[in-house]
Amino acid sequence: MAAIFIVRAPASSAAQAPPLAPEETLPGGFRIRNKPIDFGKERIELTIAYRRAHQDPSADDVIIQPKMIILHWTGIGSFASTWNYFNRTHAEAARAELAAAGEVNVSAHFLVDRDGAIYRLVPETWMARHCIGLNHLAIGIENVGDEKLPLTPAQTRADAALVRYLAAKYPITHLIGHMEYRRMEGTEFFLERDPKYRNTKPDPGADFMRKVRAMVADLKLQGPPS
Repeated sequence: MAAIFIVRAPASSAAQAPPLAPEETLPGGFRIRNKPIDFGKERIELTIAYRRAHQDPSADDVIIQPKMIILHWTGIGSFASTWNYFNRTHAEAARAELAAAGEVNVSAHFLVDRDGAIYRLVPETWMARHCIGLNHLAIGIENVGDEKLPLTPAQTRADAALVRYLAAKYPITHLIGHMEYRRMEGTEFFLERDPKYRNTKPDPGADFMRKVRAMVADLKLQGPPS
């Protein structure tokens, strides 16, 4: 176990930020800014424990090979509050089902603010806990908003630009919404060792998914099975 942290974690400290790719500007003028959450030794250990419980008993790292992008909404009304929530290492005790399934807190690789500003929180090739059964191969993109605070046109365009960027960087084959993840069960992509650990999600909404998919239709990314 010790060797894992020498290779894949930053130097030991009370709060640690993971190494992120350089900031860059995407077509359309959207810029990826880096604002890493704490992903130090403790979070790495908890992520490995989660992987052993839910994916592979022999897992010994946090590295993933991205093949899918999953779009979400935060259910939290501001960027700052969402970032602060993801920055916590441990799952919130008040979310009993979540906490019972693993100590590591939820997070995502990217967070898109209401104005379309894109922030990278976690390296794309490190596992973030954002979607049951697909964390081992999916990049998560969270958008600030929810049913009462509908996602914006700027977020639609930003997500589409980010999907293009990621599809050019990794062998991405699928683009789905969090609400669609259960339809991936039975495919080669879905991996969850606990048959009772499932939930139902509404995000990011059918209309948002339709608009983003229309903007990246030329990429021919697959959705969930019908």
